[in-house]
Amino acid sequence: MKKLFILLFSFLTISAQVEAAAEGGEFKPGDMITHHIADDYTWHFADGVTLYLPVILIDNGTPKVFSSSNFYDENHAVVPYDGYMLSHGHIYRADASGQQAADQSSLLDFSITKNVASLFISVALLLVVFFTIAGSYAKGKGRAPKGIQSFFEPIIIFIRDEIAKANIGPKYERYMPYLLTIFFFIWFNNLLGLMPGGANLTGNIAVTLVLATMTLLITVFSGNKSYWSHIFATPGVPTWLAPIMIPVELIGILTKPFSLMVRLFANITAGHIIILSLFSLIFIFESIFVAPLSVAFAIFMFFLELFVALLQAYIFTLLSAMYFGGAVEEHDHVGDHGHGDGAH
Repeated sequence: MKKLFILLFSFLTISAQVEAAAEGGEFKPGDMITHHIADDYTWHFADGVTLYLPVILIDNGTPKVFSSSNFYDENHAVVPYDGYMLSHGHIYRADASGQQAADQSSLLDFSITKNVASLFISVALLLVVFFTIAGSYAKGKGRAPKGIQSFFEPIIIFIRDEIAKANIGPKYERYMPYLLTIFFFIWFNNLLGLMPGGANLTGNIAVTLVLATMTLLITVFSGNKSYWSHIFATPGVPTWLAPIMIPVELIGILTKPFSLMVRLFANITAGHIIILSLFSLIFIFESIFVAPLSVAFAIFMFFLELFVALLQAYIFTLLSAMYFGGAVEEHDHVGDHGHGDGAH
């Protein structure tokens, strides 16, 4: 019932926004969808309910702090403010005519955008949840888990036994903090993105790039002698092929985190776009026959996205553990050479 209520509230929120947009002209589904999945300097929850976030700029070394509400007039039209303008989701210097100035150098933007605010909320939520679980462990040693601890403990044990131990081996413990953090961070933010007015944090490629880069750095700095020797002197490969194999192996190191980045970004963003597109059909066709079908498919997609939210967190964590395992695994070069000779 709670999930259906959330979906119904999301539908009403989108409906109100669509109707408000229709009053000002033709409904454009592309603009509505982009508005929901893109980052912004405001956080729009429903028609008439908007949180204006702080703008923090450093212009030629001088800090500028003000509310993003200054970029909007009483009709919510975008206007320049204090020599700056908001255009296509970015802040630029404005000239005397209110147009984008030619010189944009030395302008640094550290604003709290919708995605940044959502990031802070998810981090605070994670800290509250896991400090609560840690406190429960400290107070209830030797007793059966209860409350929130009983819900998360099987998940933590699953990550430890089925992901970390199974793919990394005896050295799994040093990677457990990262694997737990990355799993719950992605899962929580995937779910928060499905809430009414939620931000599309894990559907932002900059966020997934940072997560994938962290996995890459841990993998590279964890690599042992066997890991690097398999890259620069692949066992069983003739020496004359080294100029070809070494670049291929190095490219392979980069393509792994690249796939992590794109997979998470594409799956989460695609889910949001599909659900919003299904809702848009109601207002495009304005038919009593289309509306029930659109709502039914949207409900199905919503429940599918709840599964995808967990699945993508699992896949990202699993593949990260596999990369770590490959970096710390001790290889038997003699066996490798023997196997290669036998294959020939």
